[in-house]
Order: sequence, then structure tokens, then C-alpha cells
Amino acid sequence: PPLGPTADDHATIKRQRTTMSGGAAGDAPIKVCITGAAGQIGYALAPRIARGDMFGATRRVVLHLLDIAPAADALQGVVMELQDMAAPLVAGIVATTDVKEAFTDIDYCIMVGAFPRREGMERADLLKKNCSIFKEQGAALQAHAKKSVKVLVVGNPANTNCAVAMKAAPELPATAFSCLTRLDHNRACAQVALRLSVPVATVRNVIVWGNHSSTQYPDVNHAEVVGADGAKQTVRAAVNDDAWLDGDFLKTVQKRGAAIIAARKLSSAMSAANAIVDHVRDWALGTPDGVHVSMGVASDGSYGIAPGIVYSYPVTCAGDGTYKIVQGLDINDASRKLMDATEEELRGEVKLAESFL
Repeated sequence: PPLGPTADDHATIKRQRTTMSGGAAGDAPIKVCITGAAGQIGYALAPRIARGDMFGATRRVVLHLLDIAPAADALQGVVMELQDMAAPLVAGIVATTDVKEAFTDIDYCIMVGAFPRREGMERADLLKKNCSIFKEQGAALQAHAKKSVKVLVVGNPANTNCAVAMKAAPELPATAFSCLTRLDHNRACAQVALRLSVPVATVRNVIVWGNHSSTQYPDVNHAEVVGADGAKQTVRAAVNDDAWLDGDFLKTVQKRGAAIIAARKLSSAMSAANAIVDHVRDWALGTPDGVHVSMGVASDGSYGIAPGIVYSYPVTCAGDGTYKIVQGLDINDASRKLMDATEEELRGEVKLAESFL
């Protein structure tokens, strides 16, 4: 089963709202840019968008594919494969190494491309490389994208790269920017489902707080499992093993990316592309009633987190391109400590990034 509601599951929500991204086949196509489009994640993501998984089975798209000049040949290969899909929802493809061309009049920008961490590279060096990339691309978004553009940063360090791009585009609202923590959210749902031997779609309302790093806090204190009869049970009650939830569960989710690299010798691509689809689909089409998801968004001070950083929160999405941070959740002392630790890491990253700008 899917990790969450599918695009078709949102059809009723969609019909009930007038949205910039919704509508029938006769509406103007949505222009979606993928940066780093010739890479592993871009290769897995583009066909998912082309077949309607992100915006629904009737909504046409124009794919803007951006990559660096050394990847131009590989990018053309991606274009050829997209053409060979004969996907009826693809109204056009723009493949380019020029940022202005890629960002012109786009509705969504999925920023996958980033400078990769290489062996022996310090985190400060990685931040410095990516600060220049995301500063340039943030400014380009402001200059060339639609003012209603929605931006999802995937390239790591995703939270701070997002903060840099957001700062470089002061004319765009901070709420137009987000970073990907849905992969961590999905991983947490999957681990609970595996533990309980239940369909993963029955596990909902987990929360990933903070940074997309090993300091993230996957929180199940507000999560529930929905039975076949519709009855709900808290995850803690269903699992009935606090030692596992507060120990191995956290470590497994926090270190899942490293485990996949150790197994595949490559970073997550298929699951990352799926999480991108989930993130943008919910942002564009809305979350079901009673369900929240995890998104890295600009902190507004909620739950005592300092403004100025991009922090993963539980959010609901209205289906009109807006989101709201879920308020009023009880935070126990153990959770507070873990939330503060990941905030501290993010504040340090932002301070370091600012020294490069």
C-alpha cells in the first residue's frame, strides 16, 4: 500500500477547492522544474511526474529539466526516455544548462541538484560550496519564476540550503520555500508498520522534527494506527515497547540513509523521488482531514524554535498551495530535549552559512 493518500485519493478534496495547481485537463499545464535532473533522483522523479502521480491523473505538465554542463549529454538521454514514455500528460519538455531558461515562469521548483559531499570533505566545506549554488538559484527564482512559485529543496544539507535560497529571494514569501523531510517521515511510518505487521497506510501522524540529518527527531507520541474497522490506537499503545520506540526505532530512522548507502553503494533515489512526489502532492492538493505530514518550513517561532531557520514541523495543507503548522501538541521533556538538539545543529549551520554569504 502507498505510504499516504495517492493523487487520486485527493480528487474529492481537489474538486472542492479552486487552486493554482488543480483543475481538469483543459487547464494550463503546470510548469515544474527539476534541478540536477540527470542525476539518480531526477531520473526516478521525472517519470512519476509525467504519469500524473504528483498533480493528478488529468493535469498536464511541462517539465523544465536543469543540470550542469558536464551532464548535458546525460540530460538529453533523460529527455529521450521521457519522449519514449509517450506520456499524454507531458505538454512539453525544456532541457537546459541555463538557470534563467529553466526557471522562467515555473510554478514549482524541485531543487535536487547540490554539490555532493566527497571523501575527506568537512561539513563546513560542503556548506560553503552549496551556499554559492543556492544563493544564485534563489536569486534566479525571484527574477524569473512566477511570484506564486513553490520551492522544494532536496539537495543536502537541505534545511540550510533552503534557508540560503529563501534569503536570496526576499521578494518571494518565506512560505513559498520548503525542504524535504517527507522521506524521514515515510521511513518512520514504514518502521512502525513493519514492527506491527500492518499496512503502512494505516500508520499516520508521525512527526519528524528538525534537521534532515542524524539529529532529526522522529516522534510517534502523536501518531496513531487505524484498524480495519476504523478504530484508532496510539502507536505507543499498539507497539507496547517504549524501549524500542525510544531506542532502535529512532536510530534506524535517523541512520537509514547511511544504511542504504552501505548496502547499495549509492544514496537513496527511488524512495527520495517517492517522498518528493508525496510532499508536493500534499502541498498542491491538500492533506486529508485529521492527517498531518512533515515538511521542513521556515520557523515562525512555533514550539519555541528560533525564527530564521528551516525546521521540520507537522503541517496540514489546504490544497491551495498553503500549509499550516499544527499547533497545541503536548511536548514532553524527552521530546523537548531532542527537538532542541536538532535546532541547535540547524542554528549552527545557518550561522556558518551566513559567514559565507
